[in-house]
Amino acid sequence: MKYTETAPKLFMNTGTRFPRKIIWAMGLIKYAAAKVNSDLNQLEKEIAKGIMQAAKEVMEGKHDDKIVLDVFQTGSGTGLNMNINEVIAERATEMIGKKVHPNDHVNLGQSSNDTVPTAIRIAATSAVEEQLIPALSKFVSILNRKSEEFKDIVKSGRTHLRDALPVTLGQELSAYADAFYHDMTNLQQVLEYVKELPIGGTAVGTGLNSHPEFQLRVIQEVNNETGLGFKPANKFRGLRLLTDLLSLSGIMRTIAVDLYRLGQDIRLMFSGPMTGFNEIDLPTQEEIAGSSIMPGKTNPVTVEATLLVSAQVVGLDHANQFASMLGEFELAMGVPLIGYNVVTQINLLTEALNKFGDLVINGMVPNIERMKRYAESSPSLVTVISPIIGYDKASEIGKRLSKGMSIREALKELGFKDDEIDRILDLSKLVKPGFPAK
Repeated sequence: MKYTETAPKLFMNTGTRFPRKIIWAMGLIKYAAAKVNSDLNQLEKEIAKGIMQAAKEVMEGKHDDKIVLDVFQTGSGTGLNMNINEVIAERATEMIGKKVHPNDHVNLGQSSNDTVPTAIRIAATSAVEEQLIPALSKFVSILNRKSEEFKDIVKSGRTHLRDALPVTLGQELSAYADAFYHDMTNLQQVLEYVKELPIGGTAVGTGLNSHPEFQLRVIQEVNNETGLGFKPANKFRGLRLLTDLLSLSGIMRTIAVDLYRLGQDIRLMFSGPMTGFNEIDLPTQEEIAGSSIMPGKTNPVTVEATLLVSAQVVGLDHANQFASMLGEFELAMGVPLIGYNVVTQINLLTEALNKFGDLVINGMVPNIERMKRYAESSPSLVTVISPIIGYDKASEIGKRLSKGMSIREALKELGFKDDEIDRILDLSKLVKPGFPAK
């Protein structure tokens, strides 16, 4: 494997390796190309058979230890393509007892310039379909279920981190359920763009040295193996631009931002127990120590791990912006990096959504009485009840609230009976449209 042995001297040697999905996708392309070239009488049947068998082993991960070239390599991904070609050629030669050449046979009808851009799109599509969309769908389902479960639990709303009119915990969770549902819809839409494959474009998009039917036939074989519905791309666009993958990355950035916002709200509601909000409990977070020095301390560890994932996904999206701008004329030059980043983003978000949903949202236990007390203590309620009890009495209540008294306590001091207070403080009327004072 001459190329693979020499290349590390010129590429970076950071130890950053391509994800399993990308290696699988490269093996799939080589398998499909060998079959198509054989069917088109471009490649000897026995050699094609050897390549297909070896490519299958690459797809199954049997030669991952031989895919050694760093992600930080030549921007077209030639290093990855040649590494795969040489591994398959060497193994196919062993299998059939006949010399199989990495370029003349394994790479027939291909170039690194169309093969690797195709592989990273196949890898990204497969990972989104198999991992991220199911994780998002499950997460939305959990949020919707909890939103319904907590629809009558009233709490204080907050704007600018200051007390505001009441809302329900269910209403707050419904906001995130809706956001993540739209994220999932956007993800599914952009994936149709990513599914357009430029294989068959060879070096510059013209398809020179490949059969005229090569693109369509290879894509058909890929679809036979995956069932993912890939389509032919404009080959010139697919080699030159990676902005379809940047669009995918951008939606994952949005998912990360929504996840970050939800995580921050959860952390604040869980803060305390004595000097914070203490509006919810997270029993699952009590399974490990929160502090190495403070016994009994409980921290929102899964939430915080998710915030780190969000930060990384946003950072990788920024790197993808640069990677998608690299290159001139007929070639993109950020192919290995954006492929690595996008698959990494998918893996990170999938793990975070699954853990956050199962261990945080599912395990959330509202502190109902504390939430109710906060809602009844909000100075904003004075405006709501003023038309009911009169301006002067409302002013008196406002003074008492500023000293930390609840509205219920203040109304009692002013001589209101419990049934009157219950009628005035019917919080359920304040969390829906209408004019409760009328």
